[in-house]
Amino acid sequence: MIVIMGAGGATGGATLRSLAALGVPSRALSRDPARLTSALDAHTLARTTALPADAADPESLRAAFRGAHQLFLTMANGPHQVRYELDAIDAAVDCGVAHIVKVSAPAAEPDSPVAVSRGHHLVEERLRSCGVTATVLRPYAFMQKLLLLAPGIAAAGVVHGALGGARCNYVDVRDIGDAAAEVLTRPESAGGTYPLTGGRAYSHPELVSLLGELLGRPVRYVDLGPSELHAHLVDRAGMPDWLAAHVVEIQQLAVAREEAPDDAFRRLVGRAPRTLEDFLVENLHRFR
Repeated sequence: MIVIMGAGGATGGATLRSLAALGVPSRALSRDPARLTSALDAHTLARTTALPADAADPESLRAAFRGAHQLFLTMANGPHQVRYELDAIDAAVDCGVAHIVKVSAPAAEPDSPVAVSRGHHLVEERLRSCGVTATVLRPYAFMQKLLLLAPGIAAAGVVHGALGGARCNYVDVRDIGDAAAEVLTRPESAGGTYPLTGGRAYSHPELVSLLGELLGRPVRYVDLGPSELHAHLVDRAGMPDWLAAHVVEIQQLAVAREEAPDDAFRRLVGRAPRTLEDFLVENLHRFR
């Protein structure tokens, strides 16, 4: 049995759907199983068992992990993420889970300039030392996060950032789900570390140019300094301080370290990743 922790989130939900598409049953954990199942399509629901569990309650995790042999571990970034993920790994090991797939992040290093990535490094280190097969997925920026820009584009035709001309990798969360399903269903793929990107990296000027072409009207990119972007995200976008700091750190990492596409997804899944152009066309109504 495969357990999906974080089943209500973007990557957890995508993994549920990818497994269901392969006809593979899974056990989805949620603090509110009824709400989770109400959001699933009929095909996925038929192959999913939803169980109550809370990352802050290790005993509830142990109850949900019993009888499982694999765990897909993904959690939203946040102040308690490291502790919750470490507790989940310990609980899974105690329950005899043999393979854990963790969604991590780029630059998961002890001296990473991104605080969240330093936390992912700590969790990766625990995972690799706990005696189970450990697979790490390191996706770059989610295409779906670009939808957060939609209100500003629809209202004023503007995107703010602190990237200058640096390019960012973008990956569709559905591709993350497909990659996760591969490593969960093909033993020969388990145990590796996979950076996940789309097929091309885009700068913000290139992104707004593409959006402008698709929308048939100008979209501007306003480049800010890191502190200016932080203030904009807190004051105008209503982000909590820690999340605004994370966004700024991620953008500054892209400035400091040139991002280029990786072919790990193609090697793992056997097809090209979804393109940013197709994603934007699919969601163009959100930007109008």
